[in-house]
Amino acid sequence: MRAVVKGLALAVLAAPLLSACVIYDSSAGEKVAVNVTRNDTPTGEAIRQARFVDGALVARVDSNGCTQASDFEVLVSDGSPVEITLRRTKPDLCKALAPDGVELRWTYADLGLEPGTPARIMNPLK
Repeated sequence: MRAVVKGLALAVLAAPLLSACVIYDSSAGEKVAVNVTRNDTPTGEAIRQARFVDGALVARVDSNGCTQASDFEVLVSDGSPVEITLRRTKPDLCKALAPDGVELRWTYADLGLEPGTPARIMNPLK
């Protein structure tokens, strides 16, 4: 029984060391490049829905009852279309039941854009 416990303990300790192992056989002669980049910038908030309506960006996000548009940083990058990313800067620590989340609204003026500017939302969808 002790041998089994020791074996399991060893397997548990060794698993994290082996999980980052990558083995690639390039015997077929193909060239492989692996690019590893690190981006310390946090990704955008996972949102439920986003749309442009009546000259404004309307996004549905998770909420515990206190989420407001001012709790988000809105990043707008130049380009065509413009790329918009929503990042939550203030956590919602309330305890209300909001299973459908909440809709937040930013006008084109809030975003620093001319009305009708082509744009896309970069946040992942839930």
